[in-house]
Amino acid sequence: MDQSLSPDSMQSSAPVTGRDLRRIRANPDFWYPVAWSRELKPGKTIGTRYAGQPIALVRPLEGGSVFALEDRCAHRQVPLSKGTVKGDSVQCCYHGWAYGRSGRCIDVPYLGKGKLPNGVRTYPVREVDGLIFVFPGDAAKAETTPFPRLAEVASPAYKTRRFGQLVHCHYSFMHENLMDMNHQFMHMKQMGQMKPRFLGQERGPGLVEARYSFARTGGKQPIGEALIFGQKRDNSEKFAHRDVMTIRTTYPYQTLHIQTGDNAPVMDLWIAYVPQDEAELTNRVFGLLSIKRPGIPGILDLAWPFLTAFTERIFREDREIVELEQNAWYEQGGDRNQEIFPVINSLRSLLAECGLPADQDTPAPVARGASRA
Repeated sequence: MDQSLSPDSMQSSAPVTGRDLRRIRANPDFWYPVAWSRELKPGKTIGTRYAGQPIALVRPLEGGSVFALEDRCAHRQVPLSKGTVKGDSVQCCYHGWAYGRSGRCIDVPYLGKGKLPNGVRTYPVREVDGLIFVFPGDAAKAETTPFPRLAEVASPAYKTRRFGQLVHCHYSFMHENLMDMNHQFMHMKQMGQMKPRFLGQERGPGLVEARYSFARTGGKQPIGEALIFGQKRDNSEKFAHRDVMTIRTTYPYQTLHIQTGDNAPVMDLWIAYVPQDEAELTNRVFGLLSIKRPGIPGILDLAWPFLTAFTERIFREDREIVELEQNAWYEQGGDRNQEIFPVINSLRSLLAECGLPADQDTPAPVARGASRA
């Protein structure tokens, strides 16, 4: 349903919840990426996290599938990710207690087999397109919970970049940043002067979608953008508002794709923001950016470093600004944002509805400096 930016529509788009959105917890009953496949070598284990839950990922040496356990030995609570992989099990580095993929303790070197203690929690795991996902919520729901579509990773017509870093903010700031393309003002140095046109929004069960078109009003087209569209473009009317950018939050993930008419998207982005600490005020970003290959074979591969540098500069600016937003939340003790953009108010309502309410009396952590890297 299209919605214009009239004063009346702005006034009528207030969030449906009075809660502080930055205290809403992510719903764990979804598949969340917690590591890149390349991080977990055969015969090794690594430690990861979801919202304060320590998780050990284990990859057996002889080609077995990855499994995930609570990253605490039941004995002295030492991280199992510091241990040693033995066949289809992991052995704690402290006293040698061993756990299989079911989480059951299968060996204590100095006890008889009939005296084994209880094991540790296990998590459902899937490894898809270079990402390792876990289901941190109710394991009984894992098989019936839809798995996300991961951009165009599997398509030979596209080349995909895998990216992401730790960002010190609540995940809701990330959703808002991507959904609100009026923030292109901030990227003027990288993108030139861009005038966005809001084409409307859609609100459905578990999703909010926004559509935009753009016109360049100043500056030159950056090389990174030319690589995405596969052509050089000037600032003439010929290219103004020609393409449609569609951004969708399908809880808890976000997607963005750009296309012209009915043509295949020239860019397809899938992204997830995974809470790391218990308060969920830090998240790890996992992004898959698929770019359509142009007609000239190999040219995108040759130009890939330029595209990588361009997208890294954009992400760096986004990361700095959302961390500044988070710092303002710390300093003011709560969310004082005055939001007037209808689609962002719809998004805020969606995140509140789908997430889990937190204790409103929980004190805000001490402010920290925004990243400048």
